[in-house]
Amino acid sequence: MPKPSIINLQKVCSLFLCFGFLQIAFAQKDYVSFEKVEKAFPLNSVRLFLDSEDHEGVHLVAEDLQTDFKIVTGNEPEIYSEEINGKYPVIIGTIGKSKLIDELITSAKLDVSEIEGKWENFLIEVVENPSPGVEKALVIAGSDKRGTIFGMFDLSEKMGVSPWHWWADVPVKKVEQLYVKPGSYTSGTPKVKYRGIFINDEEPGLGNWAREKFGGINSKMYEQVFKLILRLKGNYLWPAMWGKAFNEDDPKNPVLADKYGIVMGTSHHEPMVRAQKEWGTHRENYGNGEWDYQTNAEGLRDFWRDGFERNQNYENLVTIGMRGDGDEPMTEGTAIELLETIVADQRQIIEEVTGKPASETSQVWALYKEVQDYYDQGMRVPDDVTLLLADDNWGNIRKLPDPEDEPREGGYGIYYHFDYVGGPRNYKWLNTTQIERVWEQMNLAYQYDATELWVVNVGDLKPMEFPISFFLDFAWDPEAIDANDLKDYSKDWAKKQFGEEYASEIGEILDTYTKYNSRRKPEMLSPETYSLIHYNEAENVVKDYNKLVKKAEEIYKRLPAEYKDAYFQLVLFPVKASANLNELYVDTAKNQLYAEQGRAIANSYAEKVKELYNIDSALTEEYHNIADGKWNHMMSQNHIGYTYWQQPEEQVMPEVKTIEVAKKPEMGVAIEGSKESWPASNETARLPEFTFVADQKYYVEIFNKGKGTFDFKVKKNDKWIQVSEESGSVSDQKRISVSIDWNKVPKGKSTGNFSIQQGRKSVKIEVPIHNISPGNIKGFVESNNYIAIEAANYSEKGNNEKGWTLVPNLGKTRSTMTAFAKTPTHGEWSENNPYLAYDFHNLSTGNMKIEFLLSPTLDFHNKGGLRFAYSIDDKEPQIINLHQDTKDDWGTSVGNNITRVTSELNLEEKGNHTLKIWAIDSGIALQKIIIRKGEIGESYLGPPESKTAK
Repeated sequence: MPKPSIINLQKVCSLFLCFGFLQIAFAQKDYVSFEKVEKAFPLNSVRLFLDSEDHEGVHLVAEDLQTDFKIVTGNEPEIYSEEINGKYPVIIGTIGKSKLIDELITSAKLDVSEIEGKWENFLIEVVENPSPGVEKALVIAGSDKRGTIFGMFDLSEKMGVSPWHWWADVPVKKVEQLYVKPGSYTSGTPKVKYRGIFINDEEPGLGNWAREKFGGINSKMYEQVFKLILRLKGNYLWPAMWGKAFNEDDPKNPVLADKYGIVMGTSHHEPMVRAQKEWGTHRENYGNGEWDYQTNAEGLRDFWRDGFERNQNYENLVTIGMRGDGDEPMTEGTAIELLETIVADQRQIIEEVTGKPASETSQVWALYKEVQDYYDQGMRVPDDVTLLLADDNWGNIRKLPDPEDEPREGGYGIYYHFDYVGGPRNYKWLNTTQIERVWEQMNLAYQYDATELWVVNVGDLKPMEFPISFFLDFAWDPEAIDANDLKDYSKDWAKKQFGEEYASEIGEILDTYTKYNSRRKPEMLSPETYSLIHYNEAENVVKDYNKLVKKAEEIYKRLPAEYKDAYFQLVLFPVKASANLNELYVDTAKNQLYAEQGRAIANSYAEKVKELYNIDSALTEEYHNIADGKWNHMMSQNHIGYTYWQQPEEQVMPEVKTIEVAKKPEMGVAIEGSKESWPASNETARLPEFTFVADQKYYVEIFNKGKGTFDFKVKKNDKWIQVSEESGSVSDQKRISVSIDWNKVPKGKSTGNFSIQQGRKSVKIEVPIHNISPGNIKGFVESNNYIAIEAANYSEKGNNEKGWTLVPNLGKTRSTMTAFAKTPTHGEWSENNPYLAYDFHNLSTGNMKIEFLLSPTLDFHNKGGLRFAYSIDDKEPQIINLHQDTKDDWGTSVGNNITRVTSELNLEEKGNHTLKIWAIDSGIALQKIIIRKGEIGESYLGPPESKTAK
C-alpha cells in the first residue's frame, strides 16, 4: 500500500501491518541455507533457463549470476532458452516478457498476484513439478525488468557474493552445500521509487583511475557502476560531469544503461539530458552563443531539443529548469518569470518530440542552492514534475514538504551529499558520514513524504562504500531500519564483507571512525582544532584514534589473506589515515606551544610532524598498490594544506618551529588548564578545582629547556595532596598526575599547594578543592563552574515514549535525542508535549548560562526556525529557537558539526534541580547540555560529562 501522509501516519501504523512487514523482512534474509533442509532446492549444480525474448538486461545479469554460481559452488551453470528440463532448473523471467514464467502462471504452478503490476518486485519460489519430467524448480520472477534483475542479484548476495565483490575486492567463500528453502519469498515494493548515486568531483581520483584501467570514464567503467547500483537494489544514476559528457564521450553509455535498466538523470544544472560540458565543447554546432536565455533562447532550445531527441527512447528522469554555467546562479536576484518561461519552453520541446503530453515524461526540478529561493518566493512548476529538494551540501536537509500542502502527482525527492566541493571547505578525501545522521535526516524525509527520488553525491564512489550501502538499503525500505537497528546494520554489513568471526568488532570500528571523522572534516583540521590544555582533549582524540588503529590492525593480522585487500580499503586505510592526520595536527600544535614555552622537546615534535606527513603519503601509496595496483590513483586527493575552501594545488605540511636550546639542563613546569609555563610566567600556577564527587586527576608537566638531564623533587605542603611521582629525573619531559586523598581534606572550599624543585629553583602550584557531602545529591554535579550532561543520559522521558528518539552514536561525543515527525506537537508548547528530564546539582548560584549543543539541522519548513522549550523545576518554560537564538552562522555550524544555542537562567539556591526539555518542532537533535557560571575552559568538543553522586 502507498505510504500514508504524516498527518495520518499514526492511524495506519497498525500492529498487523508492522507484523506483516517484519515477516517479509525476515523471510528475505533467510531463504538460502548452507545446510541441507528438507524439501529444499539444491543450488550446487543447476541450469539457468530464460526466455530469449526477455529483456536484454535480464540476460546480461543472468550471466553475472552464472559467474556468481561458479565462484560460490565451483560449478558454472549453463544458460538455456528452451523448454525446461534437467534435474535442478532455475527459471528466471519477467512477467509478460517470459513465456516460461507466463506458462507457470497460466498452469497455476506459480501465483504472482502479490507482485504482478507492481514496481520492481520479485518473487523467489521453489515450485514442485513445474513441467512434465521435472520434479522441482527454483523460480525467480520479476514484476518488471528491474524486479527480475533484483531477484537474481538478491540470490547472489544470499549465496555470499557481496555487492562490493568487484568494487572493494570482497572475497567469496566457496561452499559445498547450498539450498533454497521451500516456500515463497517476495521482495515487496521499494518505498522510495528512484534510488541512486551521483559520481561527482571525480578528479583527480576516479578520473585518473578510470583512464588508466578503462581508457576513460566510458561504458567499460560504467558497466561496473551499473551492476553495483543494481546489486545494491538502486536504479538511478547521475553520471560524472567534471568535464564529462555521458552521452557523447562514449555513445555506448546510454545504450548500456538502458539495457541494464538504470534510469539516467543529469545533475541539478544540466537540463534536458544534456551535460553542461556539451555546451560548445564536443561538437562545433553545439552550444552556439552564451549560456543565457535572455540573449540566446533559440540557441539553448536547439541545444536542449537535440539532446532530448537523442535520448528520448531511453528511461530518463529529465532535469528541467536552468542554472548558470559552471554551477552558478543563473542571474542576480530571483528571476521567477524568466525561469517559468524556460520550464514552459522545455516542456513544449518534450511534447513536440514525443508527440505526447509533457506529463507522460518523468521530469525533475532540483531546488538546489539559489533555486530554492525561486520556490520559496512563489514559483511553481506543473504538478507532474518531481520537486527534488536538497541538503545544504553538508548532510542537513534544507527543505521538506509541508504536511498542509496538497500531495503532488510528481512527488518530492532528496538530493544528499557524502562529498562536496565548496564552502566552507571541500571534503572529498575520506568517508566522514555517520550512517546515524543519514538515518536521522532521511527518516525525516520519509516521514514527510519525500519518497519519489533519493540521490546522493558520492564523489569518487570509493571510499564511500559503507554509507552508499546504507543509503540505498534505507531507501528500499526506511521502515526496516529503526534507530536501534543501526549498530546491528554495521555489524551485518561487516559480516557480509568479512564473515561472522569479527563482524561485531569491525562494525564497531566502522561506527567509531565515522563518528570521529564527522566531528570535523579532515580538510578542516588545523593545529588549533582540539585543545591542548583543557580536558586532555587533543591527547584523548589522538589516543582514541590510535586505540582504534590498534584494534583494526589486530583484526587485519588475524584475517585470512584473501580478506586483507578488502579490509584495507574498507576499514584499515580510513582508520589509519584519519588517525595519522589527526595526530599530525595535534603534534603540530604541541610543537608550536612547546616552542613558545621553550621546551627542548619542541624540536623533536617538529621531526615527528615531518614523519607523520610522510606516513600520510606512504599510506596512500600502500592503498594504490593493493590488489596488484587495481585502485591506483583512487586516493590521490590532496587533503593537507588548505588555506581556504578550495583544495591546495599540492599537499603542504603544516608549519613547524625549531628553537635553540640551552647547553645545560634547565627545569620548566606547565600545568593542565594553562598555556603558561613556570618559572617564566608572572601568573600563579593554579590547577583546576578538584571536587569530591568528580574525584579528578590533573597533570603537571616537568620539562627540560636545555640539553642533558636534571633531577627534581616534589615538596608537599598539604598531606591530602597526592602526586604520582615525588622525585625523578627529566631528560625531555615528564608528566605527573595530581589527585586528592578525600579522607584527609577539610570540608567546603580550600586551597593547598605543593612545589616542584630543581636545585634552588622552585615552582609553587596551588591546588583548589571543594569537598561536599554526597548524601542528598541527585543527578549531575557541578565542578569547575559547569555541569555537562550528555543528552542521552536523561533521568525521565515524559508524556510520550516515542516523542524523543535516541539515535545511538550520533554526534560529536555520545548519542543524540531527536524529536520526530511521528509525534506532532501542533507547533506550540504544551505541558502535554513529550519531554526529557535531567537531574543536576549546582554549587554556584545567581545568573548562569545554559548551552544546548544540537546537530546543525536546518529550518526545513522555512517557518522561522525549529523550536524546543526548557524549564527548571517546573517553572515557566523558555522557548528556544535553534536558528534565531544561536550566534553561530551556517559555516560555523556545519564546520563544527554542531549548533550552539545559549540562554540565560538564574539559580537562586544551591542543590538539586530538574531540567526539562520539551519537544515543539520535529527535527531538533540534541547532543549535549552545559550549565555554566562564567567562563570555562575552551575546547572543541566541550567539557566532558559531569559526574553523578554514587
